Amino acid sequence: MNKYFLPYCLLLMLAFCSTSVTAQRLAVKTNLLYDATLTPNIGAELGIGKKSTVQVVYGFNPWEFSDGKQFKHWQLMPEYRWWPCSKFNGHFFGVHAMGGQFNVAKIDATLPFYGWPSDLDETRYEGWNVGGGFTYGYQWILGKHWNFEASVGVGYDYIKYKQYPCEDCGSLIREGHKNYFGFTKAVLSILYIF
Repeated sequence: MNKYFLPYCLLLMLAFCSTSVTAQRLAVKTNLLYDATLTPNIGAELGIGKKSTVQVVYGFNPWEFSDGKQFKHWQLMPEYRWWPCSKFNGHFFGVHAMGGQFNVAKIDATLPFYGWPSDLDETRYEGWNVGGGFTYGYQWILGKHWNFEASVGVGYDYIKYKQYPCEDCGSLIREGHKNYFGFTKAVLSILYIF
């Protein structure tokens, strides 16, 4: 898992090494929907103007379950946001990018995003993705330092993969790529604002 070390360190540096943090300038967050998939994630959002912020979110799922089931992946998603009224309050519109790697095997149900193939229950897919899209969301102020966010993103993702049989994971069945257009993110986040 050393390949995950660099993106994780970059996110931590952004979140915790900012020297010019002032009131409502930096938020640390986690996406509760991502957490529900057993994917620990952390994000940092930084105010860069009266009506704009930038954020980066990193999610990492290293788990392997019984009978070889796994949905191992990491995903890094930077984003620029514009707020019609003021940052960290109300509606926002964004532009995001994304990239990561995955290793998925023996998943019983077809995953709702990215049009994963129906044979995930009997084969393993590994590869990488890169893409981008547009975001719409809303943040509610819960208290002096706490906000709640809901957002959704749509866009494009290029997915490069290799397919292996689960029984003999060393034999390559095929490799290919997929062009995906559709939902790229769904977010219900809790934020702590410094």
